[in-house]
Formats: sequence, structure tokens, C-alpha cells
Amino acid sequence: QVQLDESGGGVVQAGASLRLSCAASGLTFNNYAMGWFRQAPGKEREFVGSWIGGSSVYGDSMKGRFSIYTDNTKTTLYLHMNSLKPEDTGVYYCAGQFGRRYYSDQVREYEHWGQGTQVTVSS
Repeated sequence: QVQLDESGGGVVQAGASLRLSCAASGLTFNNYAMGWFRQAPGKEREFVGSWIGGSSVYGDSMKGRFSIYTDNTKTTLYLHMNSLKPEDTGVYYCAGQFGRRYYSDQVREYEHWGQGTQVTVSS
């Protein structure tokens, strides 16, 4: 059974950095397309970035500020966020899809989801 557990959210000031973690069980990262999404109140879930086999892509507003990587044991996926802005506020979700080898920014293309972790960036 696949389980994804996000942690690391919190309240930070604009300009700060934050690292989110996604602890995974029941899957091997190398067999999955992984993604990070976020959702602000009253808005649709938004693509943050995707990681496949050591490479990653990002949404336009995240490029140059966010990075996705795994640890040496390949059991935790990280989202490192720099230069945070108030508009980065939202619930951040980790997601995974078995076997897909292309990047996708579509929510429907990820089967497994974590419960989310709240990030609040104050101005």
C-alpha cells in the first residue's frame, strides 16, 4: 500500500526558505513519476514541480526558486523553496504515479496523494 506523508510546513516571512519532506512507503521512487502541488484557499490545485528518475521540472513561478530531490535512501522526496513570497501560501501536496515516464502538471495523472502540509508566507 502506497503512503505519502508530507511534513515541514509552517509560517515564514517573505524571503525565507523552507524545505518540505514527503516520506514514502510502499513505492520505489525510480518506478514512479512524483510531483508536488499546492492549493490556496478558494483556488484550484496548482502544479509546483515534478521529479522523475533524478530530473525535475517546475511551474513557471517556481523556476529558479524551488528544487525537488530525494535523499540517498530514496525514501523521502524533498521540495526546497527559496525566496518565498506571500503568493506561495497554500497547502502543499506530494503525489505519485506508478510507471509514468513523462512529466505531467495535471492532477488527474497522479494516483497517490499525501494529506498535505500548510505553508504560510507573511509579508
